[in-house]
Amino acid sequence: MERPVPSLSAEQWLARVFADGRPRHFGTGWLSGVLGIVLGLLALLAVLCLHFPQYLTLPELRARYPLALVRLAIDVGLLAAMALSGVSMLLRRKKALGLTGLALAGAALALGAGGVEIPRGGASAIYLGLDWFVLGVLSTAAIFVPLEGAFALRRGQGAFRRGWLTDTQYFFASHALAQVMSVAVLAPAVALGAVLAVPSAQALVQSLPLVMQFALAVLIADLAQYGVHRAFHAVPALWRFHKVHHSVETMDWIAGSRLHLVDVIVTRGLVLLALMVAGFDQLAVYAYLALVSFHAVFIHANFAPRAAWLERWVAMPRFHHWHHGIEPEARDVNFAVHLPMIDRWFGTHHMPEGRWPEGYGIAGERAPEGWAAQLVWPMRRRSE
Repeated sequence: MERPVPSLSAEQWLARVFADGRPRHFGTGWLSGVLGIVLGLLALLAVLCLHFPQYLTLPELRARYPLALVRLAIDVGLLAAMALSGVSMLLRRKKALGLTGLALAGAALALGAGGVEIPRGGASAIYLGLDWFVLGVLSTAAIFVPLEGAFALRRGQGAFRRGWLTDTQYFFASHALAQVMSVAVLAPAVALGAVLAVPSAQALVQSLPLVMQFALAVLIADLAQYGVHRAFHAVPALWRFHKVHHSVETMDWIAGSRLHLVDVIVTRGLVLLALMVAGFDQLAVYAYLALVSFHAVFIHANFAPRAAWLERWVAMPRFHHWHHGIEPEARDVNFAVHLPMIDRWFGTHHMPEGRWPEGYGIAGERAPEGWAAQLVWPMRRRSE
């Protein structure tokens, strides 16, 4: 009887396509090939945004883009993608990386590159935030990839560790589904906040200088985050959704994107509700949202800064890595996102001197691969 041939995961298939047994350090053509693919793909997506802005871009951003600079950036990105892909083809025995980068750049060129004439037409009621995804990759990766390369906690981990494709899907979904997030999170929080607000208290808050409002917003948001986060650990029905986030077995800048849709809607909605009820100035709220979008990535990074004095006051990667640690001592600790003192107040602070967790994930349990599979994983009667 013949043994069944095991099916390859998407990550294994990609590894087989691009692997040639050669080293991947600088000067081998690996880095240039990967960069060529990334730039070629982003340029292609940006060109599609120019073709279908009403369906693929956020209305809030659409009117604010400096189109001349956007077109220039697309063309420069395409030239860089082709040059890097060419270098990769020269240096590597297997040409798959370089050919893929050239194919993506060629598709973007065939579609008009940066010279696409933007069609005139009415706005669509339904749209994706593909432009927000492109901007997110460019800004976040530009900061954290070099940071992790220069000051890595676990050197040799690499960007293409187990689960990278799943987390990339989460990163895409969290940006591209911006309209869904707005409807499910922003609208209810604003509406309920207006009902629960106490005008006199809001007037007092709004009388404060913006800097003080921002500091107070961080505190209130993190207190709300702490309470919701702790509930997701304590309530079994909520843990089923939150364990998706804890299923990450390798920490890096993109690992924090792995959040179940229910987890995102409930957590962000309640945190935003707290800010709405308090009545902070819009600028203070926007400043907080900018902070959390950066800080949430930072605390998951494969990054080991040495700043013991700062760790007491600001959540650093070691603080949050212990929240994800697989060791028994890491169970239900370090719930705050920004301010470790909140965990000290409630007795959940855990920072062993000079130590990091040995590993990450859920003891005795492993999540299925892929965003779609993990979306339905919590609803199964029995986790596999």
